[in-house]
Amino acid sequence: MNPLPPVEVEPHPWRGLAWLTRRECHRVLKLWKQTILAPVISSLLFMIVFGLSLGDSIAEVNGFEYRVFIVPGLIAMAMAQSAYSNNSSTIFQARNDRYLDDILSAPMSAWQVHLGYLAGGAMRSLMIGVVLTALALPITGSPLEQPLILLLSVVLAIGAFGALGIIVGIYAQSWDNQSFINNIVILPLIFLGGVFYSVSRLGSPWEQISHLNPLFYVVEAMRYGFLGAADVSAWLSLGVVGAITIALLAWAQFLFSTGHRLKP
Repeated sequence: MNPLPPVEVEPHPWRGLAWLTRRECHRVLKLWKQTILAPVISSLLFMIVFGLSLGDSIAEVNGFEYRVFIVPGLIAMAMAQSAYSNNSSTIFQARNDRYLDDILSAPMSAWQVHLGYLAGGAMRSLMIGVVLTALALPITGSPLEQPLILLLSVVLAIGAFGALGIIVGIYAQSWDNQSFINNIVILPLIFLGGVFYSVSRLGSPWEQISHLNPLFYVVEAMRYGFLGAADVSAWLSLGVVGAITIALLAWAQFLFSTGHRLKP
């Protein structure tokens, strides 16, 4: 009797993406004390110390109480750092432990691998943003004037910082490399982007110099979504953030498509 021919099973085109997305999201949830609770507590401490404790001694900023004014910037900072840190650490660990080789050899397109890794940082960032918003609105009395603009700015910011995290995680040679970008580049630029002050009060030439900071537009886009007012046009902020997001996503996709620094 002739043996039966082997049955060829065509892999499901979305199974790999679903598996990788589930893995990255599970990683965030399993370490929730570190990935979600810690950023929420640190941002709330900023709101309490700077907003509630010092707010009465600081004059209104652009017509808003100080505790209300700082809310959008603090939420933007927490979400941006979380999206970056999550993706840079998971990619670097995958490269360092060499289990990224198994993912790259799976029947998945490059864009599916890219999207799967973006999902973890996006979920972590969104959870932090939702929790902080739910807590900040009743605590500070902050309004939510332009929810659609806020949603668009959040999507762009998460995409930009998630892609940046992937890029840095691919190029990093040590844990110090990926943390250096967060602590020495992202955090200072966000602070200098008007989280705690309005750049319109700086005067020339510092106000103009602040407009060269790309993270200034991330903060201002989020601020317009919450307060309905910002130092620059909402469409200018969204345009700048959108251009940055497209560039970073294209760069990360190029690395996955070519396997640069990913394949041994």
